[in-house]
Amino acid sequence: MPDAPTTLLILGASGDLTRRLLLPGLGTLLREEPGRRVRVLGADRVEVSDEEWRTKVRDSLAEADVPPDLAEDVVAHARYLQTDLLEKDQLQQLLAAAPDPLVLYFALPPSVTVKVCGLLEELRVREGTRLALEKPFGDSLETAQTLNRQLLRVVPEGDIYRIDHFLGVNTILNLIGLRFANRLLQPIWSAEHIEKVEIVYDESLALEGRAGYYDHAGALMDMLQSHLLEVLAFFAIEAPATMHAEEIRGLKAQALRAVHPWKHDPVAASRRARYTTGEIEGRTVPDYVAEDGVDPERETETLAQLTVQLDNLRWAGVPFVLRSGKAIGTQSKQVAVTFRQPAHVPLGLRDTPEPDRLVLQLKPGSISLDLSMNAEGDPFELEQKELHAELGKARMLPYGEVLGAILDGNPLLTIRGDEAEELWRIVEPVLDAWRAGDVPLEEYAAGSDGPQGWSPA
Repeated sequence: MPDAPTTLLILGASGDLTRRLLLPGLGTLLREEPGRRVRVLGADRVEVSDEEWRTKVRDSLAEADVPPDLAEDVVAHARYLQTDLLEKDQLQQLLAAAPDPLVLYFALPPSVTVKVCGLLEELRVREGTRLALEKPFGDSLETAQTLNRQLLRVVPEGDIYRIDHFLGVNTILNLIGLRFANRLLQPIWSAEHIEKVEIVYDESLALEGRAGYYDHAGALMDMLQSHLLEVLAFFAIEAPATMHAEEIRGLKAQALRAVHPWKHDPVAASRRARYTTGEIEGRTVPDYVAEDGVDPERETETLAQLTVQLDNLRWAGVPFVLRSGKAIGTQSKQVAVTFRQPAHVPLGLRDTPEPDRLVLQLKPGSISLDLSMNAEGDPFELEQKELHAELGKARMLPYGEVLGAILDGNPLLTIRGDEAEELWRIVEPVLDAWRAGDVPLEEYAAGSDGPQGWSPA
């Protein structure tokens, strides 16, 4: 008898996340792994008919090029259950209607997620139920700790899947292979050979109607606190013996415990700015504070930069620069490694002032290595030459990778509770300094590369 299909029950299924990310991600997963069996249930307080829900599922699977016979089998078992998730009796009825094995996916605002988890504690979910939660995991170290304690009163840590879709990005996972399956790079991945690391995610997109979320979060919380610090953790971990989830997550947590603002000074280590009106690709972008839903008094930053250090033997003295901004003229989504200059260049060679660099492009996936070598013409003059390779295209969307791991009960691509707390421990002193006004809020024109003096990687 074949295994029973896994039930993916999406709480908050009428929201934007489900249509824009979850269902398309699931579609790419089913396209690439057609042997999977999954039952897609949606629940929310909004009234949606079963037929409307099935149409939404069908359209998403079609967009992902799922074979029609497979798609129709999934659609035939899809259901929508109108539920007020904050009503205990209705939530109990919903759980009773969802067959095992069950994944509860919280596509909900964090404040609602906490309340629903409080009700789940009272209701006592069935053994083996998995909880999948979107970031942010709290809005401070204290609230992250409170959330973790609440979650652990519902299910054990092994059944909690804190989601950062960056961990499903093909190029992030390539950091593991690049470091540990490569004899050339493995021995030089340390402070002895690396001078600086820059992890940058600058995008040309402006607010794009997301004021309801973004104006409360800002670039530091939206990007650096979660995504970019997770990239740093993958970059900086010690060598694992296996790819077992708990080993990798334990090593990431170990790396994050060593992270502090540069020279332990959150004021000097950080910068913030927001965009003013400007032009990007021929379209006029309004001043951030003039965007619908923005509260100018909140002083939300749209560009954040934080330099951190790792207080351990491997990385002592190496600055890691994390930067992310919106409405930036030159998009940059990459990890750039600057190597130290050679200890000695033979007399008679005219060295290039540019250092050797390795750049991993996150989008699109590629890698380039800038190396000093003899120039064309004069053999005693050195110049930089670029070695470049395109990485293989991702087999599925990041949410497909993450959902596949959750449906398999494999937490490798999710964040452990202690990791989530460390992420807040790192940025909280910076947020405190910003809220106190100790770090000025600078400005930059939309379409520029940031305030004067800021240098993207």
